[in-house]
Amino acid sequence: MTMKVHKVSSWSQHEQRNTTKRHGKNKWRKKIHSLDSTLLSTSVGTANLEQLIPKREKPTLKLLKKLYTKPIPENSCAEERKVMATSVTFAHVHTNGGTELDDRNSSVDSQEWSEYAKCVLQNGMESSTLPKTNQMEEDGLHFHAHFDHTHNRAVLVMKQGQVLCFRGKCLLTCLYGHVEVLGFTIEEGQQPYPLFSPPSHCPLTITALGNNAPSGKNKKEGLLEAKAIVRKYLSSEPSKKLMSELDSDSCVVLLEPLDTPLTRFLTSFSELSEIFGLNSKELKSQAAVYNPVLSAVGVTALRGPCAQGLVMSRSYREAISSLLSAWAGEFDRCPIILVCGGKSSGKSTFNRHLINSLLHANVEYLECDLGQTEFTPPGCLSLSTVTEPLLGPPFTHLRDPEHMVYYGQADCQADIDRYLESLKSIWRHVNGESPVIINTMGWIRGHGFQILVDLIRLFSVTHVVQLSFGNAPQCQLLTPDFLRTAHGWQTHPPTPPTLTEEPVSHLSIRSHVFLSVQSEFEGAGTSGEMQHQRSNELRDLALLSYFSKLQSPEPGPIRPLHCFIPYQVPHSAVAIGVTHCEVAPNNILYVSNASIVGLCCLSEKVVGREGPVVLSQTPICQCVGLGVLRGVDMARGLYFLVTPVSPSVLRHVNCLLLGEITLPKILLTKQHGVEGDLPYVTTDYSFEVQGAGKLHIYKGLARPGFIKSTN
Repeated sequence: MTMKVHKVSSWSQHEQRNTTKRHGKNKWRKKIHSLDSTLLSTSVGTANLEQLIPKREKPTLKLLKKLYTKPIPENSCAEERKVMATSVTFAHVHTNGGTELDDRNSSVDSQEWSEYAKCVLQNGMESSTLPKTNQMEEDGLHFHAHFDHTHNRAVLVMKQGQVLCFRGKCLLTCLYGHVEVLGFTIEEGQQPYPLFSPPSHCPLTITALGNNAPSGKNKKEGLLEAKAIVRKYLSSEPSKKLMSELDSDSCVVLLEPLDTPLTRFLTSFSELSEIFGLNSKELKSQAAVYNPVLSAVGVTALRGPCAQGLVMSRSYREAISSLLSAWAGEFDRCPIILVCGGKSSGKSTFNRHLINSLLHANVEYLECDLGQTEFTPPGCLSLSTVTEPLLGPPFTHLRDPEHMVYYGQADCQADIDRYLESLKSIWRHVNGESPVIINTMGWIRGHGFQILVDLIRLFSVTHVVQLSFGNAPQCQLLTPDFLRTAHGWQTHPPTPPTLTEEPVSHLSIRSHVFLSVQSEFEGAGTSGEMQHQRSNELRDLALLSYFSKLQSPEPGPIRPLHCFIPYQVPHSAVAIGVTHCEVAPNNILYVSNASIVGLCCLSEKVVGREGPVVLSQTPICQCVGLGVLRGVDMARGLYFLVTPVSPSVLRHVNCLLLGEITLPKILLTKQHGVEGDLPYVTTDYSFEVQGAGKLHIYKGLARPGFIKSTN
């Protein structure tokens, strides 16, 4: 019996949102907002950003005000000042942490503003000393940005080889030349791409690759084309300084503010208001480069050691190159690449970089990490076909997978066999015509290492990329020689032939290419200690991202979870089960109320008479998404379900699986627009209430045995 879905009241917007969610051409809504005229009224050449200018009030120094403040002519009207374009020059930031400035061509005006910036940093104290900038003034390379007030966007000109490392979010369009972001090359004529660089992950970098001029076009023609493109995307005449920096090898990119239901939903919580800002280390080291044009589009440039971006060791680059060559035709079949390594070794970042590098064709991605998933909420095993670049952390690009199984926990230690059988059922959907990347858990010891051996054998892996850090590998190297004698959880090494049997040909036993990668980025092998970097916080961000799909695509107030109209699901239409523990049938509805459930499709029909249908065993079946069971009506025999899954897909659901994945506490304790008592939450706690429990708040305290010694 299929699931009968009824709404309490009509809600046409829900279906419309889901039908346009994947096929909408303009996926990224541009944020139009008013800008502070004092922030964007900088004249040409008056914002040479050699120093970081924190958000402080100007010191009340009469001499500084008299000397550096520019008077506005009385005959200039306000309308002319409003549309005046802002052109800014700021220091070029390298991946090695240095920036470059050139004082040879700087005007007196820019020098004065530089001195003023130093005074602001000193906060009026003459005894304060500023860091030396000699290392940042070697080559004299600058970025040049021009802001268009009319269309609320910025045009950025970059010379070949320049790198912009930044925090924030924006929509990037390449207008002229080529730029590279996390292994993906963006060319002129392509669609706009959203860039997300939150403090939870290493900052993104935009690298200018120059321009590959077509045959028959000389440098002069290329320069004229570049200047015509700049004028086309600016409503007012660009500055002479900006145009003078253009050449035929320049890259011109368009940066626009990025506003989506996800960004609005996350930043609506006070705890996440700076999710696209700077982390504590960057704030302490004053790594931000003040730039009014970039700030207007949601971008903060970084400088110094914090501006390294993605640190790639030599072995990292060699592994990427080898894998790209394998896909180019060195193998007789599509490469199946398994990436493994300990926790915080850089597996996810390596996978995103590799996917972006392979994206001239589709890439299939098998998710085997239950805790830190790439495209789905946590607790899910999935197979996804990637067709677009991944230019941000996982919570910024969640999508519907081709096939998914809801395991219900953040690790598989409780039931390894169900974990492996779930992956086997997903593997049957691999088409074999595209490269496959297999992401694994950070559990590489004991049974976790045996699981890795099983995955290599079960999926006929062609390449194993093993990431390590420090002076010694964290586990045995998974070389072909080691695999010949290693025992997995389910698989065993091949039996050697007896004297009477013919020897087994080496060609009949599929081997793999082993690639060892040494992670050399700062903090490799150590769990994130700053805000938004801990594993539990990243899981919450993924869940918040998933349920942000419930919000309206149009800007407006954020709606709390209890405000959405639920679906009515008859008890007899679906079976319900618990994946991670045994619960008495008469208590299962208590524990499932106000909880996350997997929406699954059993192959057999569910037939119920009176009361809920309870599963005795956890099935391995297709999961189409997650939902929140926000209420149970025993009198009418109904479940009340809130989910972003479309009604057309929801009709095939006949099973609800309750796992160990819980709602982010912030969804319950910070419900917008609620007056009085919060739904589902109370301070009058009683242990006698069935199905209730304490909200466990993670405070980031380490166990005594894990505290690092300071000696």
